[in-house]
Amino acid sequence: MGALMLQGTGSDVGKSVLVAGLCRAFTQRGLRVRPFKPQNMSNNAAVTIDGGEIGRAQALQAAACRVPPHSDMNPVLLKPQADRTSQLIVHGRVRGALGSGNFREARGTLLAEVLESYDRLRADCDLVVVEGAGSPAEINLRAGDIANMGFARAASVPVILVGDIDRGGVIASLVGTRAVLDAEDAAMIRGFLINKFRGDPALFDDGYRAIEDRTAWRGFGVIPWLSAAARLPSEDAVILERRVEASEGRRMIACPILPRISNFDDLDPFKLEPGVELVMVPPGRPIPAEAAIIVLPGSKATIADLAALRAEGWDVDIRAHHRRGGMIVGLCGGFQMLGRTVADPLGLEGAPSAAPGLGLLDIETTLSREKTLRPARATALGAAAEGYEMHMGETCGRGLERPFALLADDTPEGAIDASGRVMGSYIHGLFASADLRRALLGRIAVAGSGRDYHADVDAALDDIAAELARHLDIDGLLDLAMTSTGMPR
Repeated sequence: MGALMLQGTGSDVGKSVLVAGLCRAFTQRGLRVRPFKPQNMSNNAAVTIDGGEIGRAQALQAAACRVPPHSDMNPVLLKPQADRTSQLIVHGRVRGALGSGNFREARGTLLAEVLESYDRLRADCDLVVVEGAGSPAEINLRAGDIANMGFARAASVPVILVGDIDRGGVIASLVGTRAVLDAEDAAMIRGFLINKFRGDPALFDDGYRAIEDRTAWRGFGVIPWLSAAARLPSEDAVILERRVEASEGRRMIACPILPRISNFDDLDPFKLEPGVELVMVPPGRPIPAEAAIIVLPGSKATIADLAALRAEGWDVDIRAHHRRGGMIVGLCGGFQMLGRTVADPLGLEGAPSAAPGLGLLDIETTLSREKTLRPARATALGAAAEGYEMHMGETCGRGLERPFALLADDTPEGAIDASGRVMGSYIHGLFASADLRRALLGRIAVAGSGRDYHADVDAALDDIAAELARHLDIDGLLDLAMTSTGMPR
């Protein structure tokens, strides 16, 4: 069994996409490959085959390996639900909450469980491709680290450091990382990659050699800007598009960017539709009046996001849109917001509280301790779709008598009002169904493209793997992975 870990000089340098591309490239060589991220922080998550949840990026990486996602692929997941508090998910299950005051101490106790997941994965495959989090240069966080060098050293996994040339300063970021690491951590790094290069890579030859000379690390290649990455599911809120104007001739689907927005990759399939423009509305901007559909997305803290929605004046925009005859779709937390009330008597998202919803659906929601995590097959708007449920709320009310969908076992799900213009569902991933997108868009006089979202993502992974094979020393990376690991700890 081999293993290789990609760490970065900072966040958003492209580690997740590169791990996915390498997973696909090595899988295409006939290897049994598995992705692994010791610790992730994201509110975009996916349900696993064993009934847990992991970060969306690891689910995508599992798809790159052509295997179902499993909770061992991301044993520790932190889901921010307040400014200084995150829900703690271990081995796919909620274990409680971590605050800034106890985070460092608590995470150090999780290393043994991280290694348990890693050992189970590596026993079941030929190669594990590991993704770090943030940067090992954050030496103020080194004590108790399980995400970067703490894991790499404990598991004896060689590290490749990724630098992002597009943001500038890539030589300093790589050389500077080498300078601040202690000797034992630095010894784990066996090479580097340059990511997101635009233009002629020969222009960077001198810089590439300077990095090799100053770090004594081997360069494994310069990766061009990977345009196919835009076709992959979104994971981090930092990459949300912030356009607020629709292209001429397209109908607009608008989604407000709530502070604790989650699973906004639900909207990615609309990017396949040439007849619509998906607009993510940032704080400080009104929801455009020309929107044909407003989507209220998932939320990690529904009551807090309801307050933020009102503070932005978006509730006024939504009601005006409704009066004009516009459509409104609520997904998971957004579904809860459309009801009459949302209550959190147990204080699961903060202090015990309750708040009025938007009152557009005749439902009421009470947040509950038990988390629903399950795949879902359903028929909605006359079309078949598949997705998953991931929520901690129980919803009741007369509005449920008019369900949005029927599950495969004929259980009613969600709600749709008498006008057919306000609808909500707990099911994530519905709009990956081309038929369901076509049915929804038909209500705003747009013809759906019929494109298969999952096939498009799979083709994008193939395109990225092909680019990596052209620009990286794939054989060298594989040799490093296979010769530097595998000894018992």
